[in-house]
Amino acid sequence: MELKSLVEVERLALKKLKIFEKSSFIYFLRSMLASMFIGFGVIVAFKTGNFFYLEQSPFAYPMAAITFGAAIILISYGGGDLFTGNTFYYTFTALRRKMSWNQVGKLWTLSYAGNIVGAGLFALLIYATGLFDDVSVNGFLLEVAKNKTIAPTSQLFFRAILCNWLVCLAFFVPMTLKGDGAKLFTMMLFVFCFFISGYEHSIANMCTFAVSLVLGHADSVTFSGIIHNLIPVTIGNLIGGGVFMGWMYYYVNKPFNEEMDV
Repeated sequence: MELKSLVEVERLALKKLKIFEKSSFIYFLRSMLASMFIGFGVIVAFKTGNFFYLEQSPFAYPMAAITFGAAIILISYGGGDLFTGNTFYYTFTALRRKMSWNQVGKLWTLSYAGNIVGAGLFALLIYATGLFDDVSVNGFLLEVAKNKTIAPTSQLFFRAILCNWLVCLAFFVPMTLKGDGAKLFTMMLFVFCFFISGYEHSIANMCTFAVSLVLGHADSVTFSGIIHNLIPVTIGNLIGGGVFMGWMYYYVNKPFNEEMDV
């Protein structure tokens, strides 16, 4: 079953490459779409968690973690190209020599850029609604966002490795399961684990920072704080998906390479 899932990973990577070769703009738009889907998850998570945050309840994080699962469902079933997942797909496919590293670099760069633009656009849409303006609604998001920008660089880096390792598994493991119910439960469980553990996801952080920034609150994040977070987190996510998933699954399955080519 594992080999079957790896064949599917390769198929998805090559499908994404085909879209890019046909139209880099369409690929860019798909990347924007993915981070906007993450944005929906961020909003529902922090708005739900805020009800408990206001009461100083220990359930603020668990409730936010449960509802954030909406994001992975949107991406999995709604489409889009997320940089973090692509670190796994493209690394594995390149190691299998089905695409070049030059192509991988271009695809990663464009998907990351599209994710940034999508996060910014989604934040502006949320700002336009006025639904997050009041402190009784945005307090939880603002506090979490600010704490992310002041955490030590080394801690952010290792949290990011563990995060994308787990998130890539959230997409990979359900490939072996039958039925949408089992797949949805598994994906949401893995995302709950990453969120509740306090790991760092670069694209989710982009969306959280963008919303915090447009609110213009005194306790909002700063551009320097955002950079401080995103650089080590992006590198850590790349290692988590590229090394712990892409390279590891390629290496441990090298004896079965011929079977995957059938």
